[in-house]
Amino acid sequence: MPTLFRAAHVLSMDSSVGDHSPGQVLVEGDRIGAVGATVIPPSGTEVVDLPDGILLPGFVDSHRHMWQALLRGIAPGHSLDDYLSDVLGRLAPALGPRDLRLGTLLSARAALASGITTVQDVSNVQESPEITDAVIAAHLESGVRTVFAYGRSFPGLMRDGFALPGDVRRVRADLLPAANGLVTMALVTEGGDDDVERRNAGLARDLGLRAARHLSVGKSVARLRDIGALVPGTTFIHANGVDEGELAIIADSGGGVSVSPAVELTMGHGYPMTSARHHVPITLSTDVEVTVPADMFTQMRAAYQAGRHAEHGVHDRPGLSVRDVLRMATLAGARVLGLGERTGSLTPGKRADLLALRASRADVAPVLDPYSTVVLQMDRAHVDTVLVDGRTLVRNGRPLTDDAPLLDQAAGAIARLRERTPLP
Repeated sequence: MPTLFRAAHVLSMDSSVGDHSPGQVLVEGDRIGAVGATVIPPSGTEVVDLPDGILLPGFVDSHRHMWQALLRGIAPGHSLDDYLSDVLGRLAPALGPRDLRLGTLLSARAALASGITTVQDVSNVQESPEITDAVIAAHLESGVRTVFAYGRSFPGLMRDGFALPGDVRRVRADLLPAANGLVTMALVTEGGDDDVERRNAGLARDLGLRAARHLSVGKSVARLRDIGALVPGTTFIHANGVDEGELAIIADSGGGVSVSPAVELTMGHGYPMTSARHHVPITLSTDVEVTVPADMFTQMRAAYQAGRHAEHGVHDRPGLSVRDVLRMATLAGARVLGLGERTGSLTPGKRADLLALRASRADVAPVLDPYSTVVLQMDRAHVDTVLVDGRTLVRNGRPLTDDAPLLDQAAGAIARLRERTPLP
């Protein structure tokens, strides 16, 4: 049955569609049928009235290590070095396939509860086929639009001689063969020496996959280009301090940048890059739930505040706006992940990934600028309805899943983990 959403504000994130206050969005099956000030629905359409609502595309999280939801909040004071040695070096190896599946599902629930409909899971724990199968099963169950970025643990990636294993080909052929499914595949192509980098990049090209990789000292984009290991359309994560020449190379390769402003400021990665240069698209991501909350409202505020702070006294370029930030959290993220034709905006013909926020409470009303309200005034408590691929997964602020068994399993997993290793 088609559904017509009528709301006080529609923020389409598509300049050809425009914004409408009030506005209407027609959902037909798994697609957006029409968007406008007034939409004439077909006979038998269900009507959902949100007279105080703001409709927008679901948020896109371009980089999250979803398995870490099982360890949520365990490392609030960790530096980056602490995180690498403690969370990845010590705790990750103590978790088995069912633990990692559980963490991935918990993270997916958190995404939906906060209006995130698309996540790139930089799954840096693929140490065995059993783990990979368990994590992908979680994604297929979750209902979230996911890019499963197959990777290995970060300490392993730092070793010379590391290369992605042959199991990648099995996963691509047998588990995630479709390029247009709800769960698609990418590769984390970080490696050691030049030969490994070339092999990993060659594997991505051979399988027709996009890539994701963390940027840091010693992982120059120019180096990747010069040795033939720069995968077109790569998501470069944490571009803190990247110079103009490197950004130009990213732009020329069709790549984009994923910024995790809350984590970057907290862990000491460097100052977040929030101003687009060389036409490099900037996206937002939550990164690690061991340290920060996995919602886009936190990231949007951190990005806006960091960007505005960096611009004080700078007068040669336009300042970061709330519209810029909401674009980072929606359409820019979808495009960088290669999903821009599918999601990221309320465009007729795109998949119905829809977020409805309620602004009826005294903590956000009156809404004078809906962009400002979403970016700076709202949080998870204002999420009313979430659709992914036309399927309603959150309604009236409540998930349409029974999470009690999941929470019981999480308690049991933590009890088992405490028996194996001390927790911070």
